[in-house]
Amino acid sequence: MSTAKLIYDGKEYELDIVEGSEGERGVDTLKLRKDTGLITLDPGFGNTGSCKSAITFIDGEKGILRYRGYPIEEVATRARFTEVCYLLIYGERPDADQLAKFRRKLTLHTLLHEDMKKFYEGYPPGAHPMSIMAAMMASLSSFYPEDETDLDMNIIRILAKSKTLAAFAFKKSIGQPFIYPRNDLSWPANFLRMMYAVPAEEYEVPKVLEDALNTLLILHADHEQNCSTSTMRMVGSSDADLFASISSAVCALWGPRHGGANQAVIEMLEQIQASGGDCEKFLDKVKSGDPNHRLMGFGHRVYKNFDPRAKLLKTAADSIFDQLGIHDPLLDLAKKMEAIALKDEYFVKRKLYPNVDFYSGIIYRAMGIPTEMFTVMFTLGRLPGWIAHWREMRNDPEGYRIYRPRQIYTGEKERTFEDRGTKAL
Repeated sequence: MSTAKLIYDGKEYELDIVEGSEGERGVDTLKLRKDTGLITLDPGFGNTGSCKSAITFIDGEKGILRYRGYPIEEVATRARFTEVCYLLIYGERPDADQLAKFRRKLTLHTLLHEDMKKFYEGYPPGAHPMSIMAAMMASLSSFYPEDETDLDMNIIRILAKSKTLAAFAFKKSIGQPFIYPRNDLSWPANFLRMMYAVPAEEYEVPKVLEDALNTLLILHADHEQNCSTSTMRMVGSSDADLFASISSAVCALWGPRHGGANQAVIEMLEQIQASGGDCEKFLDKVKSGDPNHRLMGFGHRVYKNFDPRAKLLKTAADSIFDQLGIHDPLLDLAKKMEAIALKDEYFVKRKLYPNVDFYSGIIYRAMGIPTEMFTVMFTLGRLPGWIAHWREMRNDPEGYRIYRPRQIYTGEKERTFEDRGTKAL
């Protein structure tokens, strides 16, 4: 095994080098504090490997994303979302019989316990769908207590009921009656019907929307150790159950610096449109550092090349708009911005390429999904990835330890707590 040498206080220490299957290397610092008294300092964990994982591989320099070894370009164009759920969670593609049984279970467990409807009645009309999703996810543990002997059943319940929870949250936000799921529809079609159907009227989900949602869900299914996935693992490391851990991940995803980014892209494009549609003027203000003009949907903490998901969504956006016969000026603005930024030395030098959020919001908008639901859509797609990481951690005898990061204390040294005569207060 390769080692790295650390020289500290005149002494040499050898640290093991851990190598992954794709050649990624990391210095094992597990014994660093014990041997030297030192810890590593890495704000935001941007250069820290918190675990070993066999789920998703990313090479940000080359723009590579693979699920369990399968290139995202192939998975997104050849698979259905339910197959990807199985692949991520259980490690291999299901055969025809396994997939049929898996899909059947997902279909049979889409209904919510009727008592859960009472929770929705207690939310104010303007409640954000993400706040409802986080609370309802956690509440599932009250109805389905964790049973280690039947964990797979709770995994099914999460994947099956999540779309019903989300659709009900949307209906609550607009004051419409809930639409119950149907057993004869695919996962994406079932969700879209619960979103858009109204009582006493037939609603047939357009195939183009069903396929578009399938692609979006797959592209969001996992993305390695991002903020919400790491939150899922951290909370799960305390032995919290699957429902509580997912609720915490939903809260992490809600943040505008994470899952809320595609909503920010739409708001940016609307800002440009409202001010006359001059993309070049907007980008000039971005380059000048104007705090009121931020370029959203470009750049990524991991990718220093094209986000492969963005390429797929750009193609999908053109197809969806053509098939639906929609002309959205925001899509035209998005394409114009992309063309300008990819030729501008300022953005090229900083490796600011379009990411998945740049086009996903525009597609959701074309599908009629309101902006406050964008992060909920992200949640639905990311569920299999979260579950896969939670399950992987639980099944790892070496890695299943409670997360406990260290810190460098920079506060006051010891001082006396003087009596100020305030005890009676």
